[in-house]
Amino acid sequence: MTDWPTSFLGRLPIAQTDIESSAKGFVAHALTKRGNAGRPFYSTSANGQVLALCGSDAGFLALMRKADQIHADGMPMVLYSRMFSKRPLAERVATTDLVHAVASRAAEAGISFYFLGASEDVNARAVEVMQARYPGLVFAGRRNGYFGRDEEAGIVDAINAARPDILWIGLGVPLEQEFVDRNLEKLTGVGVIKTSGGLFDFISGKNKRAPAWMQKAGLEWVYRAWLEPRRLAVRYLTTNPKAIGALIRHSA
Repeated sequence: MTDWPTSFLGRLPIAQTDIESSAKGFVAHALTKRGNAGRPFYSTSANGQVLALCGSDAGFLALMRKADQIHADGMPMVLYSRMFSKRPLAERVATTDLVHAVASRAAEAGISFYFLGASEDVNARAVEVMQARYPGLVFAGRRNGYFGRDEEAGIVDAINAARPDILWIGLGVPLEQEFVDRNLEKLTGVGVIKTSGGLFDFISGKNKRAPAWMQKAGLEWVYRAWLEPRRLAVRYLTTNPKAIGALIRHSA
């Protein structure tokens, strides 16, 4: 981790930042990296699923701790920190909100994006939506997330050739963290990497976000489970208790 103010929550050093400060930081890192070789700035996120995985998989915990910055992309983490942590978090930094805060600044600063992940249709639609909403936003490229390990080297080469300022990777947990771990030192043409989970599904309109009041109350997971009960209900029932336990036993 770089020298970033953090709160220790559920085994992880969570960045003490907000959406606006994070967006400014992304742009600053991207501009500083231009023309310079070396690894990009790497930002990832933690939520209940991530905290649960960190408790059951030491290898995944090690992957998370390699990031330069970890955002709290789960309102329960923020609420817990406000009640029990010596260093409470300012707000939830949801990637679905952060991407828009970054895009508005990127359009003005000439910062380019690259979207990697999701299906071909969803990926293409997500790019279209962002370009329509932010007319000055430049996309250096895009690529769906359906590829094998044998294609990975070529994808990394293509991304480096495109030289995006910010690479948004939406392959899902833990695949996106594993991808970054294998390729962080190779992605020398990139300024900032942000793992993004299901971001492109939300941008494209495939998935809908919960009402604002549910987001603020930390109940967005309930809304998502209601929309996708077969896929998410069991996951939340198993991961949420583990995440709560991690917060209680492994926070400061």
